[in-house]
Amino acid sequence: MGDKVLKIETVHQCNCCLGSKTLHPLVSVIDLSKADLSPHTDIKLDFYTILLSECKCEAYVYGHQYYDFSDGTLICLAPGESISMKEKNKRFPSKGWILAFHPDLIGGTPLGLNIDNYTFFSYQPEEALHISLREKQIMLEFMDKINQELERCIDRHSKKIVSTYIELLLDYCVRFYERQFITRNEVNKKIIKQFDKIINNHFETKLVPAVDVLSNEYCANVLHLSPEYFNDLLKHETGKSFKEYIELKRFEIAKEWLLNTDKTVNQITQELGFQNPQYFSRLFKKVTGCSPNDFRVPN
Repeated sequence: MGDKVLKIETVHQCNCCLGSKTLHPLVSVIDLSKADLSPHTDIKLDFYTILLSECKCEAYVYGHQYYDFSDGTLICLAPGESISMKEKNKRFPSKGWILAFHPDLIGGTPLGLNIDNYTFFSYQPEEALHISLREKQIMLEFMDKINQELERCIDRHSKKIVSTYIELLLDYCVRFYERQFITRNEVNKKIIKQFDKIINNHFETKLVPAVDVLSNEYCANVLHLSPEYFNDLLKHETGKSFKEYIELKRFEIAKEWLLNTDKTVNQITQELGFQNPQYFSRLFKKVTGCSPNDFRVPN
C-alpha cells in the first residue's frame, strides 16, 4: 500500500505542520531547523514554495554534480506540487528555510502578472539550483527582509512590500540559474548533441509526418529533463526556443538533402513536414535568398 499524501491547502496549515507561527495568512518564512517534521509521508502544497536547503543534498535526488556549488540547494514548487518528507529519501532537509506564499498574496501585483515567467517553478527536483555561499547569503537576506516585514502589523502597504521582496528574490534565482547554465556549459553541449541526434533520427525515419511527435515534451522526456528546464537550457545555449531550433534544423536538413540526395522538392516538403511545396519554396527563399532548385544547382 502506498504512503498517504498530506495535502496542505493554506500557509497557516503549513505553519502548523512545521511548528511555525503564522504572522500573515498568505505568506510565511519557516526555519526548518526548528520545524516539527513528519518523515512518514509526502506533502502536496497548494501554494508557491521556495525550499532552501543548507544540508548536503543527495546527488541522485537533487541532480548535484561535481561542477556545481555545494553551499545550498534551492527548489521552487508551484501550487499543487508535492515533495517527499521520507527520511530514507533524505529529500526534506533538517536545516534550511521555506518561503511559502499563496497565489492570493500576489493577485493584482506585478509579480502576479509575471509569475508564469519564472519557469523554474516547473522544474524537477533533479534540476535544482545549487548555490554558492555568497548566493545563499543573498537568498537569506531577502527571506529575513520578508520576515521582518511580517513581524510588523499588517497594513495597506504589506502586500506590495512583501510581493516586491519575493519578486526580487525570484529575479536573483533567474540570475543564479543562468550562472548554473554557464558552469554546466560542457554537459549542456552534450545534451544539445543528443537533441540533434533525436531530430535527425526523427526526420530520417519518418516517412509520413501525419502526426508530429517531435514536441518539446517528447524530446525533454527522452533527455530525462522537464520541458521547462530543457527549453530554458536550449534558449541559453543557442539563443533559440524549441520551435525556432526545430525550424533551423529542418532547414539544415533540407539544404543537405538538396545538395546530397536526389529527393525532389515535393519529397523534402512532405518528409520534413512543411505545409506544401509552395510554402516551403517561399520560406526557403526568404531564409537563404534563393529557391530550393537554384540552391541545388550551383552557378
